[in-house]
Amino acid sequence: MNRATRGGLVALLLSGATPGPADTLIATRDDGHEIARFDMPDGQGWCVLWTHSVAGFPVTDCYENRGGQMVLVRSRQPDFAAGLGHIPGRGRQVSDGAGGYWILDIDEPVPGNGYVLRPGAGPVDHRLQVGDRVVSLSQEAARARVRIELTGE
Repeated sequence: MNRATRGGLVALLLSGATPGPADTLIATRDDGHEIARFDMPDGQGWCVLWTHSVAGFPVTDCYENRGGQMVLVRSRQPDFAAGLGHIPGRGRQVSDGAGGYWILDIDEPVPGNGYVLRPGAGPVDHRLQVGDRVVSLSQEAARARVRIELTGE
C-alpha cells in the first residue's frame, strides 16, 4: 500500500466514517438460491436478454446503476410483436439499422430497486449480461420466480 493510500485510510478511520457498501446486482430464486452476483459500481450497466416466445427474435432491456438506483435506460426490440412496442413519452424510438429499433433515453427508475421475473424455458432463455459475462436465468430457474435487484450489499 503506498503512502497516499495509507494516509487516506488513516484519515477515514480517524474521522469515524466508514466506506459505504459496494452496490451489487443479485439474481435470486424464491428459495434463496443465488443465481448470479455482480459488483455494480455507480454508472455501470447490465442487460436482460431473451428470445421472444412467439416471434422468436432477441429482445434486450438494459439498466444502469445511477447513484444506487436501478434505472431502465434502453430496450432493443426487432419488431412490434405481442407485449412489445414503444409508448409515446417513454424514451425515443430509433432504428437499430437491422430492421428493428431501440427505445433510448427511457431513464425510468425501477421501484424498489428490483423486480420479479419468471424466466422462460427452452429457447426463450432469459439471460443476465454484465460486460462479457452472461448468466442464463432460464437454466437455473425456468418458470420459477427470480428477483433481480440492485442492493447496497
